[in-house]
Amino acid sequence: MGEVTRGARALVLCPDIKGQRYDLDPDERLEETCGLALAIGVEIAAATIVNVRTVRPNTLFGSGQVEKIETDCELNHAELVIVDGALSPIQQRNLEEKLNRKVIDRTGLILEIFGERAATAEGRLQVELAHLDYQQSRLVRSWTHLERQRGGFGFLGGPGETQIEADRRMIRQRMGRLRRELEQVKKTRSLHRSRREKAPWPVIALVGYTNAGKSTLFNRLTGSDVMAEDLLFATLDPTMRAIQLPGIEKAIISDTVGFISDLPTQLVAAFRATLEEVISADIILHVRDTSNSAHQAQKKQVLNVLSDLGVVDGESGESDIPIVEVWNKIDLVDEERANELRSIAETSDDAIVISAATGEGLDGLLDAVSSRLTGEAQELELKVSASDGRKLAWLHAHGEVLSDELADVQGQPMRKLIVRLNPKELGKFQAL
Repeated sequence: MGEVTRGARALVLCPDIKGQRYDLDPDERLEETCGLALAIGVEIAAATIVNVRTVRPNTLFGSGQVEKIETDCELNHAELVIVDGALSPIQQRNLEEKLNRKVIDRTGLILEIFGERAATAEGRLQVELAHLDYQQSRLVRSWTHLERQRGGFGFLGGPGETQIEADRRMIRQRMGRLRRELEQVKKTRSLHRSRREKAPWPVIALVGYTNAGKSTLFNRLTGSDVMAEDLLFATLDPTMRAIQLPGIEKAIISDTVGFISDLPTQLVAAFRATLEEVISADIILHVRDTSNSAHQAQKKQVLNVLSDLGVVDGESGESDIPIVEVWNKIDLVDEERANELRSIAETSDDAIVISAATGEGLDGLLDAVSSRLTGEAQELELKVSASDGRKLAWLHAHGEVLSDELADVQGQPMRKLIVRLNPKELGKFQAL
């Protein structure tokens, strides 16, 4: 990030294009974009919805609207204009020339945040790849991040910010190298994951719209200190920790990147990998912010992404992996609505009301997760050679051994056990 960004005053515009369908209404979209801008330390000078009857190929907005935007920038001392939508390279360049100010669109804004937040090797590689892909068509942009090693991606300042023509070949070579590095990182990750799959512990994945409270819940359950702020996209990299559950010695819980409406296409591919953990989870906790008026639309967005990942069937809404809805931030909802949500959740198998901030409902959540993970367990009678210490130890560690007695089977000393095992554990035992 260029130093200009921190504290840069921005005019935030939300174009409402006639005939175009949006998942959120204009006010909610504007509020979300302001949240994104605040997440990179931009100061909001003013925020406004702009009705666009006809899209102008050169500037998106009509000439009268462009003049008004320029006046608003002057009045509010804004040095940056953020447009909540996708601008073509030509629209972006023309707006910059007419307004005499830096202009970034939604993709650019989200890339800035991703550039600042990515913490793991894979996250950083994914961000840079997405950024180069975005920049390929925008030769008016600077390439300062290729020559300096500090964080972020220099949309907003940095040396040589004027009309530098990027060397296309250099970008292509860099992208090729990044893709190769990413393949390597993914291989390493899938090795870690297959090791975890061999490990006996179930995996719980937290998913949800950005800023729904996943990281606060994660910290609450694990006693760790993952970045949890009231910011959009506070978490960008999957984080894993072990936790204890009632009746389950150990489970792995994974915090994931927050979902968002209209995620720019360059970023969908880039952040697939950070959601791979979700695909191999045994249970998904869908954390929802009940205090947000748009939480139904947000739920739809999350289910769309899970459907893209093949976790949820787009038609039926059925899921291969059990999903429990965690209705969070109940402490921020008025009393009447809170009680209504509590009574709905009490009659539902798939919803739990909690406050990650105050700790309300967490014991109930852990019990629900535990019973989901052990609910399919069945009692089995198994015979194991008395000398097979490895299998016997495994059964005691991973199943609930209800009885264990010595027996003589055709002259062989055997142990007869009655054990409760869930299907996944049974599969692992058979693999032994």
